[in-house]
Amino acid sequence: MHFVFITGGVASSLGKGIASASLATLLKSRKFKVRIRKLDPYLNVDPGTMSPYQHGEVYVTDDGAETDLDLGHYERFTNQSAKQSDSVSSGKIYSNVLLKERKGDYLGSTIQVIPHVTNEIKSFINSDLKNEDIAIYEIGGTVGDIESLPFLEAIRQIRNDKNISSALIHMTYIPYLSSAGELKTKPTQHSVKELLNAGIQPDIIMCRSEQPIDNDSISKISLFCNVKKESVIPALNAKSIYEVPSLYSKYGLDEALLKQLGYKPKNHKLNLKPWIDLQKKIKKKKT
Repeated sequence: MHFVFITGGVASSLGKGIASASLATLLKSRKFKVRIRKLDPYLNVDPGTMSPYQHGEVYVTDDGAETDLDLGHYERFTNQSAKQSDSVSSGKIYSNVLLKERKGDYLGSTIQVIPHVTNEIKSFINSDLKNEDIAIYEIGGTVGDIESLPFLEAIRQIRNDKNISSALIHMTYIPYLSSAGELKTKPTQHSVKELLNAGIQPDIIMCRSEQPIDNDSISKISLFCNVKKESVIPALNAKSIYEVPSLYSKYGLDEALLKQLGYKPKNHKLNLKPWIDLQKKIKKKKT
């Protein structure tokens, strides 16, 4: 099994949920067994008591769990039912750790973020997996937020294990300054430095932008962020979220990931016909 972690930087609301769902769609279209899960850094135990104005609508799974709305994207894109075990928050992680401490499970040890909280996160990441080829974990929030540090540390430990195959995709924002008439890559460089400070080197960088990204900008990101040029993936705006898988495939996201995980993409042919047909139906209905 391979683990794929998706983090976000520069700004929130970049669309990591749609990106995770789209990536899973591309992998499923290549006949891989895929599972998507969400790691949220907020201290609420679950979104059930959170204002939808702040966090978005609560999504209820078939087994009755109140979860993040991204799990709805996961279901719609992959046609797989999400479960309670596909979502966890910092609040739930800390609750589990404190409950174990009260029961004496730690035998009087001083409870610390490392190793107790990070071990609990790793335990969740490794739990309830059933013969999937690839497990995708979306980490909520923005790199640099203090509450996300335990998750990044847990990921660092997992990626440092030579017996585990993993890849990390970092999604950032490339702003366009109209006064200068150019895209700026510096925020992405600083975001990657935040990851490096946590001991994590991204394998793929997805660049959200409202403007086409030129080759010079891609080359600069590749050079300064120590990522292969073909692993710097433009993630441009789409007219419909259902166009996103096709756009990401066009720019080589799934191929870059499969190569990173040791696969030969040509041995796993992509079939996006159902998605192309869906896009045609949506466009026809609008007209």
